[in-house]
Amino acid sequence: MPADTPAESLTHNTLNGVTGGIWRTCREGRPAVLKLLAPPGRPGPTHWAGSTDPGHWNYWRREVEAYRSGLAATAYPGLAAPAPLAIDDRPDGTVALWLTDVPGRPGTTCSAADLGEVAGRLGAGHARWLADPGRTGTNRTPGWLARDWLRDYTLSRPVPEPVPWEHPVAVAAWPASLRAGLRRLWQRRHAVLAATDRLPRTLCHHDVWPMNLVFADTGPVLLDWSGVGPGPIGEDAANLVLDTFLDGLVDVALLDEVAAIVLDGYRAGLGRAVDPATVTRAVRLTGAAKYVWLAPLMLTRLGGPTGQTYDRRDEAEMMAGRRPVLELLVRWAATGLD
Repeated sequence: MPADTPAESLTHNTLNGVTGGIWRTCREGRPAVLKLLAPPGRPGPTHWAGSTDPGHWNYWRREVEAYRSGLAATAYPGLAAPAPLAIDDRPDGTVALWLTDVPGRPGTTCSAADLGEVAGRLGAGHARWLADPGRTGTNRTPGWLARDWLRDYTLSRPVPEPVPWEHPVAVAAWPASLRAGLRRLWQRRHAVLAATDRLPRTLCHHDVWPMNLVFADTGPVLLDWSGVGPGPIGEDAANLVLDTFLDGLVDVALLDEVAAIVLDGYRAGLGRAVDPATVTRAVRLTGAAKYVWLAPLMLTRLGGPTGQTYDRRDEAEMMAGRRPVLELLVRWAATGLD
């Protein structure tokens, strides 16, 4: 990018060692987004380090391959991806990924109906992959797809023991029943993950949430294909519900409405590919598995930095704001494991 080209830095996870920066700019006179991908070795937290292992959950070149191969554009026909303008391998080892700047409403302005539409299109896309199991089987799967994203990501979160479940801040913010449920969930984390292993598998995006959505005139557009790979059904839909509210970007008063409409939309999108009871259980189990570590990690960080990139609330606001989401997580875990 020429030094005199105007650029606006875009919000992204600055902890992730793979992402060297994201800017809204222009390329050859047209609006563009530049995403700089960096090989492993950048300073940062170990649990956000990139990897050179193509199957690792945070393989640093996966998004490049998703665009270069055309998978991002064709994975889910009802959910577009930005068109790649250029992929430049730079002399310093980084890769400049140039994408079209998609005009439309940011995902954080979403309504419940918007998210229901996304869920329906996700379900239809997942059903397409379920109908052709060989597409995600070992014979035809590109080696750069995430090998076991949900398990690898979940177990990489740095939760030190013992977890201070009776910390005064936690006692003040979360009732005893919620703390007990979260504690049980943490103790059963391996059982929860094992239960997700028995679900039907499809091709998952692994990071569907409002920050990765643009609502264009032609339909929703899905950004950030850095985690794409095989995974259990329900995972993307569950993440769409939970991640919409965890960082305080959307009013948590919409949680119950969004949870219901996303589940309904996802089931409808899957159609007859999976029976509705299994879909419901899958959403609950995968949601519990994805965030089994969240409450324990929050408690171990009380009184210190939150480690958050997107959430700008102070500690007390975050504890209170996440309570309804964590209560939903506990309910999902209890019913999903029955």
